Amino acid sequence: MLGQLLSADPGQRGPRLPCGQGHEAEFTDYRNKTFDTVLGPVTLRRAWYSCAECKHGFAPRDAELSIAGTSLSPGLTVMNDIAAATGPFAKAAGLLEDLAGVLLTVKRVERAAEASGAAQAAAVRERSAAIAGRKVVPLPPSPCPDMLYGAVDGTGVTMTAKETAGREGKGEDGRARTRELKLGVFFTQDDVDEDGHPVRDRESCSYIASFEPAAVFGDLVKAEGIRRGADHVRQLTILGDGAAWIWGIATDKFPEATQIVDLFHAREHLSSLTRSLEFMLLDRTREWLEARLEDLDYGDIDGIEAAVRRYPLAGTKKDEVEKELGYFLNNAPRMRYRWFRSRGLFVGSGVVESGCKAVIGQRLKMSGMRWALPGADAIATLRCQQASRPEDRIWQPRNNQMLPA
Repeated sequence: MLGQLLSADPGQRGPRLPCGQGHEAEFTDYRNKTFDTVLGPVTLRRAWYSCAECKHGFAPRDAELSIAGTSLSPGLTVMNDIAAATGPFAKAAGLLEDLAGVLLTVKRVERAAEASGAAQAAAVRERSAAIAGRKVVPLPPSPCPDMLYGAVDGTGVTMTAKETAGREGKGEDGRARTRELKLGVFFTQDDVDEDGHPVRDRESCSYIASFEPAAVFGDLVKAEGIRRGADHVRQLTILGDGAAWIWGIATDKFPEATQIVDLFHAREHLSSLTRSLEFMLLDRTREWLEARLEDLDYGDIDGIEAAVRRYPLAGTKKDEVEKELGYFLNNAPRMRYRWFRSRGLFVGSGVVESGCKAVIGQRLKMSGMRWALPGADAIATLRCQQASRPEDRIWQPRNNQMLPA
């Protein structure tokens, strides 16, 4: 019945139509196409046009029904994307069969999901370029939040040997096994709890991810920040660890933003600094670390430096201490934790840290997984959309489908 209904308009649009390459295609005949839908396989009979110059053909009805170049209906494509973003492709095929009675091979699930993810990633890049170039100006959020945060981090994804060939890694053989996926998340805050701690607004996160270099990823972050209202909020804050590329993006793309180094990372570096001095601190190690943690909570980086300089060092130990101390000196303006807290700001990048584990890790970093770069980028994009605010999800028809020409 569905096939007959869709075939009622066979898409015959006259004897000739533009082929899209500057030529004219001629009506040839009517041909059948069978594709899978949420109700099962459907056969559509539609008009076929051939271009003698381009040596290819097309059916206008396919484009009108959003099935050109695919064998899945838009509705089934959405279901497949959700399933494939949730877990491994074999599991996704099982879910479609168990929950919807749709039989797709694992390879079809993989190809369709990666095609959707690649299309969405391309759309994100196109939208970002338009926003960054001020060709598209997003409307201010309504209602406009009081505070907007952007948190950025990177996580390694295990790749096939082809994707890491010639790249240096941290392994004993010096070969890379992973590629860094950069993840950004924006979220809002309008309130604090009864203890004065900031409270993230519910369902306010939107995620973006890319394997592109920091310079390219920075443009995506900038566009997403603008889209989320960075130009309109009272307080814009960028959170991250001590990675130089993160603060390069923050300074270049959001010079007006407050920059905060994640407190947990700072404490980890302070513990590392203490271990480098342990041979001189001896039984005072614990007491010394507690005092320095208190300095850190107050943002007293000068106090930490003064406490370290009291101990004369040379050789390897001096190099170790100078490296760790440099982390604090270079990030001192981003470590004014007492002042940040007095303003009700987050001082931790836990949202993006958990995103690296939950959004990316639980899908792309499972045991035994080895990815090709295009596939990993596509599925990461689907995962980000799945984890983002409901209004940002790509499987909503108003964001996912176009009206017939």
